[in-house]
Amino acid sequence: MQHDASASPYPIFDGHNDTLLKLEINAIKGEERDFFERSDQGHIDFVRARQAGFSGGLFAMFVPSNPDQDFSKSFNPKDPSNFQAVPQKQALDFTKRLLERAEQIEAASNGSVVICKSPKENREAIETGKLAISLHIEGAEAIDTEFHALEELYERGLRSIGLVWSRENAFGYGVPMSYPASPDIGPGLPEAGRELVRACNKLGVLLDVSHLNEKGFWDLAGITDRPIVASHSNVHSICASSRNLTDKQLDAIKESGGLVGVNFHVAFLRPDGKFQKDTSLEVVADHTAYLVDRLGEDHVGLGSDYDGCIPPADLSDVTGLPRLFDVLRERGFSSDTLRKLAFENWLSMLEKSAA
Repeated sequence: MQHDASASPYPIFDGHNDTLLKLEINAIKGEERDFFERSDQGHIDFVRARQAGFSGGLFAMFVPSNPDQDFSKSFNPKDPSNFQAVPQKQALDFTKRLLERAEQIEAASNGSVVICKSPKENREAIETGKLAISLHIEGAEAIDTEFHALEELYERGLRSIGLVWSRENAFGYGVPMSYPASPDIGPGLPEAGRELVRACNKLGVLLDVSHLNEKGFWDLAGITDRPIVASHSNVHSICASSRNLTDKQLDAIKESGGLVGVNFHVAFLRPDGKFQKDTSLEVVADHTAYLVDRLGEDHVGLGSDYDGCIPPADLSDVTGLPRLFDVLRERGFSSDTLRKLAFENWLSMLEKSAA
């Protein structure tokens, strides 16, 4: 990837996007688009990534309850059909379609995109100007309780799992996208969830607590022997969404040596919890500063939720990322801290989570 002069001065490694799902839904609707061509749809493509200095991240493989809903435009958090359970086989089939889409992007890239299966491969890809894809599952519906699918997907590159999305499954209980609300909703992890935590620890698969309810969070914290990571969550004391993290949870993440990725979804940023695109980047900076103060500068990164959220207008796609770093610089963040927030903290966390 050539580095655009207007891009961020640092490579950017993002902890969460739904770009594979966005591309798949385009195809389902007969609107297939080429990842390597600039588009006015979605938030990420190769051309815009290169322009922004976006160098990779955790690319989610998420199975929606209702594929007709567009998360980046008009997702309705009050529609029960958007939170219906997905059977394991159906979820696995859809997950494999998203994985194959990632493999097709890699194959068509002439070496410019790499599915990275180790932290070393992530570093090498970024250092050589390639786009680094680390595969992530958001909601473990695709995983059977015997973990055969976990092993199969691991062999093909899966390196990160969020036990739940915002719905119940065999492994845990997700929080609804409610405001104002506490994340303390529902019971803790069932035995299958506890076993999945142990299985991921053994394989070296990063465990993501974003979307997990609070009792499940504490159960996971008591079992895992790796750092606790929330790939795309914000600060509950700033925005009282059930999707955000309480100070007590943040302190536990700090104690574990973990990381929080700042989510760009406006309803998880704004103190009023509203779905309004005219949300200032100062609010993103507020969450970032709070997290850095609470956890330390080595334990915060980006978790944009691009292609799965409604971002502020000034972050309307990946090309807005340099503007965010300008705001953070104006808020007094040093170049060293910005470099950590941009990519170093995520790469370090992947190293700590690997076997």
